[in-house]
This record gives sequence, structure tokens and C-alpha cells, in this order.
Amino acid sequence: SLLQERSRMTSSEEFRKFGTAMINYVADYLDNIRDRPVVPQVSPGYLAKMIPTTAPEKAEDWKAVMEDIEKVIMPGVTHWHHPQFHAYFPTANSYPGIVADILSGAIACIGFSWIASPACTELEMVTMDWLGKMLNLPKEFLFESKGHGGGVIQGTASEATLVAVLSARARAVRQYKAEHPDDNLEDGLIMSKLICYGSKQAHSSVERAGLLAGVKMRLLEPDQDFSLTGDILSSAIAEDREKGLIPFCLISTLGTTSSCAYDHILSLGPVCREEGLWMHVDAAYAGSSFICPEFRPLLDGVELAESFNFNPHKWMLVNFDCSAMWVRDSRLIVDAFNVDPMYLKHRHQGEIPDYRHWHIPLGRRFRSLKLWFVMRLYGVEGLQQHIRTQVKLAEQFADLVAKDSRFEMPVPPTMGLVCFRLKASNAVNETLNKNINDTGKIHITPSMIREKYILRFAVCSRFTVLSDITLAWQEVLDQVQSITMVKQVDTEKME
Repeated sequence: SLLQERSRMTSSEEFRKFGTAMINYVADYLDNIRDRPVVPQVSPGYLAKMIPTTAPEKAEDWKAVMEDIEKVIMPGVTHWHHPQFHAYFPTANSYPGIVADILSGAIACIGFSWIASPACTELEMVTMDWLGKMLNLPKEFLFESKGHGGGVIQGTASEATLVAVLSARARAVRQYKAEHPDDNLEDGLIMSKLICYGSKQAHSSVERAGLLAGVKMRLLEPDQDFSLTGDILSSAIAEDREKGLIPFCLISTLGTTSSCAYDHILSLGPVCREEGLWMHVDAAYAGSSFICPEFRPLLDGVELAESFNFNPHKWMLVNFDCSAMWVRDSRLIVDAFNVDPMYLKHRHQGEIPDYRHWHIPLGRRFRSLKLWFVMRLYGVEGLQQHIRTQVKLAEQFADLVAKDSRFEMPVPPTMGLVCFRLKASNAVNETLNKNINDTGKIHITPSMIREKYILRFAVCSRFTVLSDITLAWQEVLDQVQSITMVKQVDTEKME
């Protein structure tokens, strides 16, 4: 029946109505996001109690689904785009990105090879070259150079790190066999000797990449500025060669999670070249800022890297998931991942990349649409302005911290991140962090650097303005006041 067909959302007419209603809902949600609590006040298991235990036998009306968004979903949403969300690092959100995802969902291709959807592959190649030029990457990393370099959109920076480690591992095994043809060692035995390096400040995904790749991962103590340097790496390599191990890879970080520190890739690069290590540069958060000429010097040394990655889905207004990775020689990735069954072959193979060889999954969404829409509808200037505005807001928060002698900043504020703490014990700072988050006016996350408990304040939402910074600082002061009052009461009780 026609009624049944409509309620099942099989007609484009109903889709237009549902789609229009949803676009309006999304626009209203983002327009009024600051009126919602930043973090939900629910307990684990809240949602299952609100919906049936089995899927409906008969189709429901889309209006019933719309009603359940506010009833069931929104009470359990942490609003990452709320102007008072200052936790972790930002995740991007923009109208062009949202609209591009609608189109990607409509085309719904699985772009594992060029023939599986030529536009999916070719737009990715073009947009990754555009982005590479915005970052002023060495030309060897661009498809345009007609060499073996190029860019690929991964799902996350964790995936990019793992792809780099696996590619470096394949290269190291191949090299060892070529240099020691008489050893007749199994791949597994060679791999058991391989060792990869990262900083103790590196993201947990670096350690995880070592676990997943089945290689030793040694995390090195950085210098006093939390930077890994060439000297530190050099010493570690010498120690490990002495033990009969094979150093093969370095994961360097530009903008660590705890404090946005930068490894010194200008001194690490030459060591990696000399010692035959693959240097991967992970700039997941900070990388977006390198589109601004004033921040680009932080990327100097990338010309010595084999691969580089950052997340436009963090700070460049492209909705998740869009993690941009460039490689100097794509043959080294393709060699590590190439499995080519007959049912995936096509007559244009070799003329143009088949991206299935560039990452772990076979299937891939049409993610470059988001990048293309955002770059065109903001322009380079608009994206630079977004970065600069958020850096300025973080500086304004840091100024407020600096003016209050009860606080300290153990590391200088950098990009959109300010790390601060009370000049008191770790326990007091932990209480302050807990009280701020329990009250729920703002949301922040803590970290530990050199045994010091710090509060991390990140400018995350594109809706955050100066009055939100002032409000956030006032909330910190209010919570300090309430801790002080509790202490006074406790002291009086003891007396």
C-alpha cells in the first residue's frame, strides 16, 4: 500500500520531508548548542531502558524516530561543539563538511580501486595535493611531482601511524634479507629483532602500533622541553645495536597530547637518514596550524621524513573522519599491503593509484568530498582565520592564568592549548579538576607531565568567543573558592 511505502521511507518524496526536517533540526541544534549542558548527566546503561529490547517488526514513521532524538539520544550526548567544551583536543564540525557527508552517503561507493569509482580516487589525489601545497610540503610528497609520492585519507592518525610502522617493518625485513642472504632467517625471527622509537610524550596509539605490528616499541625520555632530539635518538640506537637489535623506525610527534610539545625533527631527520630508520611525523592536532605561514617553521625537517600525517578532522573544520597522510614513496606502502585477487583487478592498474593498497581496510568512503567542500567554501584565508582566532582565544585564557599568582603554567601555552595548575599538591589539583567537571558548566581533561598533575584547557568549538573564555576562567576561580572554603571548614572542625 502507498501509506506503508511512505512510512518505510522508500519514496524520494518522504525522504525530502525527512531530510528537510533533519537539516532544520541540525541547524537548530548547532544554533542553540550553548543552551544545553556540556556533558550529559546519565549513568551507564541509561539508553537501553528507554528503547525496546528488539527491533520493530513493522516499519515505523520517520516522525517517531525524530521524536526519539531529543528523548533518547540527546540526554546521553557530550556536546563536543559546545563553546564550553575544552577537553581533549577539538574535533571539527562545519556546515560544508556535514553537507558533503550527505552526498557521500548518497553516492555510497566503496572506493577501493580507481574503477570502483574514478571520481572517488581522483578527487582524493587532487585535494591531497591542494592540502599539501597549503602546508608547503616538499614536492616529493605530491602526486603532481610525477614521482612516487602522494597523499591518502586515512580514518585516524592511529591508522596512519600503524600503516607507517607496518610499511617500515616490511622494508626492514626486505633490507635485512638482501644484506644477509646466507642467514636464511624466517620473517618472524627478523621481526623479533626490530625496534621502533617514539617519545614518552607520544600518544598511546604509538605504543599500540608497536603491539599491533608485533615489534618492540621503545619510548624515550624527551629533553627538558618535552622534545625528542637527534642526540637522544642516537644514543638509544647505539645501545640497541649493541644488544643485537635492528632499529628501523621513529614515530616523531609535532604537538603532543599532554602539552602540545614538538619533537625536534630537524635533528631527528639526519639521524634517521644516517641510520636507515623510517621517520614518520605525527602532527594530528597541531598540523592544521601549519597552513598559517607563522606556524609553518614548526614543520621544518619534514623533508627528511618518509611519511607525514595530520588530522583535518581535528582543527581544520572537516568533520570526522579525515586523517591526511603523505608518503615520499608509495611503493613502500603498496609493497607492504599488496594483495591482488583477480576479482579486484582492472585494465587501468598501474596508471593511477588503487587506494586499497595504501591502508588497512579494503573499503573506503568518499571522504575527499568533505575536504573539497570545506576548502572551497572557506578558502585558505577562512581556514587560516579559524586557526588564528582559536590561538588568540587560548592566549587570552593564558593571560588570565598568568595574572593570578596562585596558578602556574608548567609549559608555555601553545596553539589552542593552555596547561595550568594551582601551586599546590597533585591531590588539590585533582580535586579542582573533578569539581570543575562535576559541576558541569565547562568540561576539561587533566594530564600528568613530569609527575605534575595539570589541567588542560583546549579551545575546541568554532562557536567559542571571548566571553566564553572569561566565563570558563570565572568557573575555575569559583571552584578554587569552594575548595578553599571546604578546607577552612575542615580546619575549624579540627580546632
